[in-house]
Amino acid sequence: MLPRTARLHESADFRRVTRSGVRAGRPTLVVHATTGAVPQSRVGFVVSKAVGGAVVRNRVKRRLRHLVAAELGATTSPRDVVVRALPGAASAPARLGDDLSSAWRQVMHRLSPGSTRAQP
Repeated sequence: MLPRTARLHESADFRRVTRSGVRAGRPTLVVHATTGAVPQSRVGFVVSKAVGGAVVRNRVKRRLRHLVAAELGATTSPRDVVVRALPGAASAPARLGDDLSSAWRQVMHRLSPGSTRAQP
């Protein structure tokens, strides 16, 4: 479980990350990230009704929270991240872990100081 301090809550934070950050898309999800506004990394989740009914959306969110907790522990610099689930997240749950780790690595690489695609 992610502690409250490690989660994004404000819509302004979600908007800032999705509009000004870098992103990496996979068939089951899209990961948006930007440099953190606070000294600790924070994560937010977007799982729309297009993914499925309430039970399916909650199941997808629980899986994502579990997978993100491991990725967040390995993140060294403070980052704000939004993980947006796509409809494929419900139909291919086995693929979710691989897609998340791949997209997570890609956005963190893009935000690294030596990257040519780093955001200001």
